[in-house]
Amino acid sequence: MDAGSVNSSSSSSSTITNLKEQSRSPLREQYLQKKNSRENLDRFIPNRSAMDFDYAHYMLTDGRKDKENPTASSPSREAYRKHLAETFNMNRTRILAFKNKPPVPVESFPPQFSSSLHQDKPTKPRRNIPQTSERTLDAPDLVDDYYLNLMDWGSCNVLAIALGNTVYLWDASNGSTSELVTIDDENGPVTSVSWAPDGQHIAIGLNNSEVQLWDSTANRQLRTLRGGHRLRVGSLAWNNHILTTGGMDGLIINNDVRIRSPIVETYRGHEQEVCGLKWSASGQQLASGGNDNLLHIWDRSMASSNSATQWVHRLEDHTSAVKALAWCPFQSNLLATGGGGGDRCIKFWNTHTGACLNSVDTGSQVCALLWNKNERELLSSHGFTQNQLTLWKYPSMVKMAELTGHTSRVLFMAQSPDGCTVATAAADETLRFWNVFGAPQVAKPAPKVNAEPFSHINRIR
Repeated sequence: MDAGSVNSSSSSSSTITNLKEQSRSPLREQYLQKKNSRENLDRFIPNRSAMDFDYAHYMLTDGRKDKENPTASSPSREAYRKHLAETFNMNRTRILAFKNKPPVPVESFPPQFSSSLHQDKPTKPRRNIPQTSERTLDAPDLVDDYYLNLMDWGSCNVLAIALGNTVYLWDASNGSTSELVTIDDENGPVTSVSWAPDGQHIAIGLNNSEVQLWDSTANRQLRTLRGGHRLRVGSLAWNNHILTTGGMDGLIINNDVRIRSPIVETYRGHEQEVCGLKWSASGQQLASGGNDNLLHIWDRSMASSNSATQWVHRLEDHTSAVKALAWCPFQSNLLATGGGGGDRCIKFWNTHTGACLNSVDTGSQVCALLWNKNERELLSSHGFTQNQLTLWKYPSMVKMAELTGHTSRVLFMAQSPDGCTVATAAADETLRFWNVFGAPQVAKPAPKVNAEPFSHINRIR
């Protein structure tokens, strides 16, 4: 017989028992099991610890007698009984208790400590990121060449940009513009610019393979470095008094600008033009990227003046030219790199081990990369199709903002000394300034001028 059926010949008592058993559904049992063990009490068994037996005895004996014989009590006695009941909290109707009283909530921290705790960790307001540039300047004759490096922002708050054969200086403190030098047509155009750490001297790479050193305050050329490269010098990087140059010939040369014969080391590893050069903050490691899709990590301690220096890591993960390079300001061995139009990826490297930590496909050519000095953020500039700036949160690489305004690929980026403002130069021949990184957390004093690396240059011819 089916367990759910009821026999017509069964007694009424067995029928009631079967109906009671059917009413205990599994859902109800699971709900009871989920309740606290203290609450899981039989509803027919009172909770004796929560009962007042003296009051219960009174209500079952004397209290009942008073209600059954109302004529036996006088009005004065009834008033006295009510007053006595209120005084001793006897105006209760419950005799049996089936639950304990809810416990008094206990605070995790005393009020004096909790208030100070909230004051110590205030919620950080979300930073407003302006979606448009705060200033736009014309940049006529800017060379539309992905492999060059034509803009740099020095420590004295002066921006240098090469437009055709001329290098211009824009003083961010007062907005004034001046012309530093115009190169002859047979030697130009200018293919790279880079400020020295002192913010007063600047290196200028040329299409004819030479590099000029200039004193911007005196508006005077100090010397010309020649003989190291055979083709144009498209990338420059300073490491104190060492000027590192990268050429279309694939060579990387360390030049000590203090001495008459400046070439001190040569790095050979790239098969095509070196389009990206960056020294780490410690000055111990050099990252180089080339049009051969290669990324090299070099160690300064392994450099040799007698023979070509061997790289520490030769990384071949990118599938297009590697121009965008940026060392992380809060982790010394973390390097971010960006690939060209055939790659479109931003990659992160542990330069001690050579391991690729992450790779993000941005969907477009990566032209330049800059780290935020105050937050864990990375800014990238791009080419076709949106020609945008993208602000990424590190390490999640979630897009925080996309800034548009340029109508052609954003070839060059430079960061102001205080880390607040980013300047971008694009093939649309405009120079834009973006307040993308916000205000610095701590005001930094102006850097001290160190003329020591150039103290004897004026004597060298």
